[in-house]
Amino acid sequence: MMGLMAEETRTVRKPAVPETSTPLTTPAAPPAWAVRLVIVGIVLAALNLRPAITSLGALLEEVRDGLGMSGGVAGLLTSVPPLCFAVFGATAPRLARRFGPGAVVCAGMTAITAGLLIRPYIGGTAGFLAASALALMGIAVSNVLMPVIVKRWFPDRVGTMTGLYSMALALGTAVAAAVTVPLTGALGGHWQSGLAVWAVLAGIAVLPWLPLVRERVPAPVPVPGAEAGPRLRIARSRTAWALAVFFGLQATAAYITMGWMPQIFRDAGVPAGTAGVLLAVTMVMGVPLAFVIPRVASRLPHQGPIVLVLGACGLAGYAGLYLAPAAGAWAWAVLLGIANCAFPLALTMVGMRARTGPGVAQLSAFAQSTGYLLSIPGPLLVGVLYQRSGGWGVPIALMAALMLPQMAVGFLAGRDRIVEDEAR
Repeated sequence: MMGLMAEETRTVRKPAVPETSTPLTTPAAPPAWAVRLVIVGIVLAALNLRPAITSLGALLEEVRDGLGMSGGVAGLLTSVPPLCFAVFGATAPRLARRFGPGAVVCAGMTAITAGLLIRPYIGGTAGFLAASALALMGIAVSNVLMPVIVKRWFPDRVGTMTGLYSMALALGTAVAAAVTVPLTGALGGHWQSGLAVWAVLAGIAVLPWLPLVRERVPAPVPVPGAEAGPRLRIARSRTAWALAVFFGLQATAAYITMGWMPQIFRDAGVPAGTAGVLLAVTMVMGVPLAFVIPRVASRLPHQGPIVLVLGACGLAGYAGLYLAPAAGAWAWAVLLGIANCAFPLALTMVGMRARTGPGVAQLSAFAQSTGYLLSIPGPLLVGVLYQRSGGWGVPIALMAALMLPQMAVGFLAGRDRIVEDEAR
């Protein structure tokens, strides 16, 4: 794994700083054991940031039948992830300042473990939603703090570490989508067991963060010529807003895909197990691409062309779902998987659009919380449109229409801008 840690270099514009400015500080080299433990912790945490969602998508029909959910309520269930990410993600920077990022991520992994373990057995739709919210709370704070931890521990390897983290996230997403249905059969055919088993992986992810609960990056060393500056008024930055809207629209597409794509294929006559594998194919596309795209993006002055290529793949995938969902299922799964790589691209741009660690923390919290808030109506609206129209034509047309503004704001967010320059 350490072979992945090749040094990256990127040209960074040096800001003009008054001679009287307060010097910014960068951390001295942390202990080698801590660096290795952080890498393991990042990978294990990333593996657990989506199974709570994609395992449910693979078994959504069984959960709906078992809990007596309507299509509208199921749509509400698929909207819970972005809602929790928006609400709880906004608290992550404040919690990190008080307790330290390692402690917060450790608590987040614990919350994921507890939520996944109890939600299948708590009984009733309300209890299921509450336990899901507990797991998603842990995912939310970890989502926000991962770019912060990467910037803080690996400031010269943002692209590589973001790629490693994104690749592990895509792998966890794909594995959960692929094996949940057969794993449920092996465990007796009960959907409760198929969902609860993912608590084991989350419990393992707690372990590497325990020694890091009180660990800090060593005392900083002054660096002349950089300015700490006051807290940013991040909402004054046009780049921050473009990135937040881009994040929200790509999240809308991702959670609609994770929550509803297996059902689209099942309604088109594809067997349940194959529908789960198709979702896995969509997610597994992110494993290699989530590592490659951040590395390529970090070397480009403008990430807009990558945004346009990913968006074009998404439009082609939606067209295929509309015209021939079963006949070309594998091709549409691949195309939508490529389009979903807008997520690691957005994370990379968060690290590139801010100059300092605190700036990344504020931008990450703003972009993710605002973006996830914007994405809440999407999965719910798809569920309502599906129930009202009696088919998938109208919902798929909505997904395709949302891809166009995603491409536009993503192109703007990809410009070579720094939020500290815009927000002060």
